[in-house]
Amino acid sequence: MISPVFCGIDFGTSNSSLAIANPDDVFLIPVENEHKTIPSAMFFARKDNAASFGRAAMEQFLSRNPGRLMRSLKRVLGTPAMRQGTMVNGELMKFDQIVAAFLDQMKRKAEADCGTELKHVVMGRPVHFIDNDPAADQRAENELKAIATSLGFEHVGFQFEPIAAAFAHEARVTGEKLAMVVDLGGGTSDFTVIRLSKDNASKHDRSSDILANTGVRLGGNDFDKDLSLARMMPELGFRTTYGAKNLEVPSYHYFDLSEWSKVNFLYTNRTIFQAKQLLRETHAPEKYGRLINVLEQESGHAVLAETENIKIGLTQSDAYVASLPFIDENLEINVERKVFNDAIGAKAQRIVDAARQCLETAGISAGAIGLVIMTGGSTEIPLIQERFRELFPAAEWSEENKLSSVGLGLAYDARSRFA
Repeated sequence: MISPVFCGIDFGTSNSSLAIANPDDVFLIPVENEHKTIPSAMFFARKDNAASFGRAAMEQFLSRNPGRLMRSLKRVLGTPAMRQGTMVNGELMKFDQIVAAFLDQMKRKAEADCGTELKHVVMGRPVHFIDNDPAADQRAENELKAIATSLGFEHVGFQFEPIAAAFAHEARVTGEKLAMVVDLGGGTSDFTVIRLSKDNASKHDRSSDILANTGVRLGGNDFDKDLSLARMMPELGFRTTYGAKNLEVPSYHYFDLSEWSKVNFLYTNRTIFQAKQLLRETHAPEKYGRLINVLEQESGHAVLAETENIKIGLTQSDAYVASLPFIDENLEINVERKVFNDAIGAKAQRIVDAARQCLETAGISAGAIGLVIMTGGSTEIPLIQERFRELFPAAEWSEENKLSSVGLGLAYDARSRFA
């Protein structure tokens, strides 16, 4: 077994990976059984707060085992919630401890497989952890660095995720190409304009090759939210009315139920009591009763998981039938791709606008781009594909290793920096 020295960690909102670099090779290492990516999810069992990770965590939750599921942990970095912590099965936990536990199990798995301790790492980061707040953005990076150091990494660097994705593709570039990296993750969308060539790959300082970086705090989880509000939440009473004045039922339940990082905060006796009080006056008691069922059974994450299944299903077909027997035995929801496109259209345009801003910052036109590198699961969405092919009709496209290119590129960068 080759003893690696350098590694890159892509701690993603939805999925994470770890890649190893030695003098001769760069490769992803399994981080969950034989899998080279792991869902960024944790499940804490109610009886003892024992944690499980990734697919095992999702299986525990979807099997309806008592406990708490946590996803989208990356989105907490830099926010007040990071310092405040959260109650997990009656115990206060700080988010730095939770994130550290997730990353530690990745590191230990990699070290066990490689037979050596990992001390050098380049961590991926979005162009902006937090939009329009430089102080919070720096705080997020500092928090992640402190966590990495606490795990035993002695040398910690950071690289923008789209730049890392470019490094992963550079080994296959012929000649020199001006590339646009489109990195659409679960929580952020990031863009880089960079000159790529095999000769450039050997340079330690690439600042002269990077023409521009931009990013926006929008990603696949936001598409899930819009789809949930458009099609799932109405079946739970969203936009229905109550009382003699035909007032709309409170919407905050539905917005929080549609966001991975906020679902858990709804499972309180107070929230359930308030919902039950309103049930007496609602004009759609069957649908509103489903909301109460979701709150009492703490099945909001299961609703979001099925929403995510719809999103994935609609990348391959024009319609998808969602089944939610855990809410109502016979509840099925038919969703057409057009409904999904309409729901995410505004955010998709914001993402394209951020890419245009990157071109403007670089001082070039879309026609100057010779290679478009698409990475991140959200680039599979047909509407996203359509919008970016309209923007770059003449460019060559690279869509390999969409879920792993960032991790690989971070390892390339770690070897370049620390070797």
